[in-house]
Amino acid sequence: MLDSAMRTFARNGYRATSMDAIARDAKISRPGLYFLFSTKESLFREAVTRTLTEDLTAIEAVLADPATPLADRLLAAFDRWAGRYVGPMAQDIPAVIADNPDLLDEVATSAPDRFATLLHHALAQESPRAHDIAATLTSVSVGLKHQVQTRDTYLDRMRTAIDLLTP
Repeated sequence: MLDSAMRTFARNGYRATSMDAIARDAKISRPGLYFLFSTKESLFREAVTRTLTEDLTAIEAVLADPATPLADRLLAAFDRWAGRYVGPMAQDIPAVIADNPDLLDEVATSAPDRFATLLHHALAQESPRAHDIAATLTSVSVGLKHQVQTRDTYLDRMRTAIDLLTP
C-alpha cells in the first residue's frame, strides 16, 4: 500500500494527489485507507520514510560488500539512490520528496547526509580524499539526473565519473 501511495505522489505531486487516487492505485477502499492513515500528510510521511529507509538499507549493504570491487559498489549505490529514477517512465520520487520537506520527519530530511556518510565510509578504505570524492560523485549524479534521458546513460556516465575519481 505504501508503494502505491509513493507512486501516486510521485506521478501527481503531493498537492494534486487525493486519498481517493491512492486508494484506487492501492486497490483498497477509501474508508480502508483512512482506517490505516487518518490524513494524507501522515500517509505521505510514512511512504517517504519507508522508501528512504529501504533505499539506505540496501545502499549500506551494497557498499559494505568487500567481495565486490569498489567501483561496482559505488555504481550500485548511485543507481539505487538516483539512477532508478532517471528516464521518461521513472517515477519522480526524489522531486516529490524535495518539494515537501515541511511534511517530513527526521529520517527523510537526514537521508542525503546518511547517503553521503555511507559513501565516505566506503571510499575511506581506499582513499584519503574520500570526502572530496564522495561530494564530487554526488554532484555528478545530481547533474546527470537533469542531463540524461535514460537510466542506462546515467549509469554509463556515472561509471565514467567513478573510474576517473576512484583509485
